[in-house]
Amino acid sequence: MNKVPMTVAGESRLRKELEQLKGEARPRVIAAIAEAREHGDLKENAEYHAAREQQGFIEGRIQEIEGKLGSAQVIDVTKLPQTGKVIFGVTVELINLDTDEQMRYRIVGEDEANIKAGLISVTSPIARALIGKEEGDVVVVKTPGGNVEYEIGGIEHL
Repeated sequence: MNKVPMTVAGESRLRKELEQLKGEARPRVIAAIAEAREHGDLKENAEYHAAREQQGFIEGRIQEIEGKLGSAQVIDVTKLPQTGKVIFGVTVELINLDTDEQMRYRIVGEDEANIKAGLISVTSPIARALIGKEEGDVVVVKTPGGNVEYEIGGIEHL
């Protein structure tokens, strides 16, 4: 089985969601199914069918999270030596050389990525271009709109 990189924060979020699903959502939907069964004929009982569908979604998400956690390789970047190179988990400050726009991204696992929050997947084109580079290096990222040049302004192990 392939190990999937994940940050400590990403693992924590998944564990909390799993706990919520198992401890709150699952018992709530089981109670809803039991209540709907008391209403009689199950063939025409919309409440029963809705609760069963909800149960299917919850059980599917529980299995998905357990699978992700089982194949996760949790990497705590704060415990790794600071080599000055861009690695998984670091926060990188970039300067677009065409527009002088500055941006900060943290390189995270695929499931944690959220571009609006400044979290980019380790498999994204920009992260792949950055991995292994050092502060001051210029990287060229191939985008649908053409190549974009970025300078690495800083690397933080947060």
